[in-house]
Amino acid sequence: MEIRIDRRTPLERMRVIPFQQVVDAVTNCCFEAAFRLPPDVLRAIREAAERESTAVGREFLRQYLENARIAETENMAICQDTGFAVYFVEMGENLRIDGGSIYEAISAGTARGYQEGFLRKSIVSDPLFARRNTTDNTPPIVHLTLVPGDRLTVILAPKGGGSENMSALRMLKPSQGRAGVVEFVTETVVKAGGNPCPPTIVGVGIGGTFEKAAFLAKKALLRPLGEPHPDAEYAALEREILERINASGVGPQGLGGDVTSLAVHIEHYPCHIASLPVAVNLNCHAARHAGFEL
Repeated sequence: MEIRIDRRTPLERMRVIPFQQVVDAVTNCCFEAAFRLPPDVLRAIREAAERESTAVGREFLRQYLENARIAETENMAICQDTGFAVYFVEMGENLRIDGGSIYEAISAGTARGYQEGFLRKSIVSDPLFARRNTTDNTPPIVHLTLVPGDRLTVILAPKGGGSENMSALRMLKPSQGRAGVVEFVTETVVKAGGNPCPPTIVGVGIGGTFEKAAFLAKKALLRPLGEPHPDAEYAALEREILERINASGVGPQGLGGDVTSLAVHIEHYPCHIASLPVAVNLNCHAARHAGFEL
């Protein structure tokens, strides 16, 4: 049997994607996320309208659906707040971008997408002192994970300021356990009232460290609505928290009703024996996200 030896260097064996191809894909992703609500979100809003008992709540949910229809038909932004561009990126270890880094490509695609799509630019260069608009919605937030293989997967989840401002993190004591988690998450959503434009999607991160819990909470928002946690205990916890939230009566736009949140999604991670970090990241009913794979 003939044995063939691959004499290429590791760099030569890598798959190469042109820089501009990534920029173009990111640009299109900005349009898709801003103009079109994903099918799972539309389905969840329709189902919410069917079970909402208040006339005002049903009318708000109907308007959400009509707004989404107009946005998609006319290629207009679903919301005036087109958000901070937050990307979740999985990049294969056998892949490289020819002509620049993945960060540079995503930033260039974001700038072009927000400019060509006439999307609102909401980012200031310094958070405290020189709060000057960067004029192209950059820099984006890029959460990059290296994975086996040679594929590039990118998900954009634009994050509006109203819902982001209502998010919270608390370092619970381990002794507070499940009951403490339920109380904190429910309290956070109820206190937010109408500020995050409910019905919301509630992302919950449990475990890890201070910053890991916050990342998990935001990542949890990416899970398709209606898909429970694969672990039965966490799935039951999601259901319990959602029931508690919807029993609060906050309702659509905070004006009363049965549907305060469409879903509660939990992500968890191992943590220190002395800690129980819990983060809550809220998303408004317009849970925008889009992605691509190269």
